[in-house]
Amino acid sequence: MLSRVPRALLGAGLLFLLGLTGPAHALLPARVDGEPLPSLAPMLENVLPAVVNISTTTRIRTTDHPLMQDPFFRRFLGPREREGSSLGSGVIVDAVNGYILTNHHVIDRADEITVTTNDGRSMEATLVGSDEDSDVAVIQVRGDNLQAIAIGRSSELRVGDFVVAIGSPFGLSQTVTSGIVSALGRSGLGIEGYEDFIQTDASINPGNSGGALVNLRGELVGINTAILSRGGGSIGIGLSIPVDMAGALMAQILEHGDVQRGILGVAMQDLTPRLAEAFGIPGRRGAVVSQVVPGSAAEEIGMRSGDVIVGFNNAEILDSADLRNAVGLLRTGDRGTVAFYRGGRLIEREVTIHDPRKVANVQGKAPEGSRFAGASFEGVTSEDGEKAIRVTGIEPGSPAARTGIVPGDVIYSVNRRRIESVDDLSNVVERSDGVLLMRLLRDGRALFLVVK
Repeated sequence: MLSRVPRALLGAGLLFLLGLTGPAHALLPARVDGEPLPSLAPMLENVLPAVVNISTTTRIRTTDHPLMQDPFFRRFLGPREREGSSLGSGVIVDAVNGYILTNHHVIDRADEITVTTNDGRSMEATLVGSDEDSDVAVIQVRGDNLQAIAIGRSSELRVGDFVVAIGSPFGLSQTVTSGIVSALGRSGLGIEGYEDFIQTDASINPGNSGGALVNLRGELVGINTAILSRGGGSIGIGLSIPVDMAGALMAQILEHGDVQRGILGVAMQDLTPRLAEAFGIPGRRGAVVSQVVPGSAAEEIGMRSGDVIVGFNNAEILDSADLRNAVGLLRTGDRGTVAFYRGGRLIEREVTIHDPRKVANVQGKAPEGSRFAGASFEGVTSEDGEKAIRVTGIEPGSPAARTGIVPGDVIYSVNRRRIESVDDLSNVVERSDGVLLMRLLRDGRALFLVVK
């Protein structure tokens, strides 16, 4: 089960294992051949003062008492109020202005935010701004003698690099765990709207949310955010937001109070080996444009369905999540360069990112139906006049059932030919060599499906 590190301190137990030896490293001597063993202590002396504990209080108005169901009592007594609390961590990134980077879910809906520093001082904090989609927030404190952390570059991390996680798990005072970078660019986990996580086996537990992930130079490379766990505790799969992403979002929050994302205006899917073969392009990395939204930035530069985006702003695009993250760091009106393949030819064009609120959506509506290859269809017409056919049913065990299409799919083209009727579909299939490249809409998401 994937979960954010829980906000509330629900309780913690201590488990004592009697009669068992400790881990092997606990038995190591302090010195080997007269030389001291390596230690993280000197680095941590500079880092720990920059990591803080965050506690929040939320006042919740309730009307759950039985008497409150009676209008008479509700009129005179009014709703009752109770308090909820949560614990998390944060990282001081600007000591002069008192800015602290943390997770959105740590401070979400908080009425009061209290920060406790490494030396035991407590001070009230105010929310500067946050972004729920990326789970990044910035709070501010007013205090003297604060110490900021050094900022590293998460783009320089490699799988296998040693990292250290710092936070306040289960409400305990600062705790340090170490491990390595297990993977980079983790996405598709359903935790945040924008995901590009650093995966680490350094233990991350409840209360670590918003804490620091640092390299061995003591530089911040990530903000600890979530764990993959069956029971809520660490099993060696921790997830951190890369500091490059968090820093870019923080800059927007400080300037605007929130994150003002622009969009390219395409529906997309990952480039698979089968799709790469069907499109006749080299490589296996990229994002396939399955739909271009009318009035979008992508339409303005002439992008089409079937284009394969392999680069954005001079950086390689690995998959659709990578492109979404890259575009999501830009604001409305920012310019970028997009590189894509079309018909085996590489094209580069400059694009101005649009405001998502000004980009239209295309929806479909239906009239009559027919049957083909074990599937029944009906004609549909989108709001912009584009005709297609929608799958209304599939017979079990039929050829259609083996193609991968499902009821509700709206088929717009097959082998790059427009499909406006069942006759169109029959004609394209008869002329094909057995391989079908289908462009369709499924659950509001445009995608390509290769059928052999």
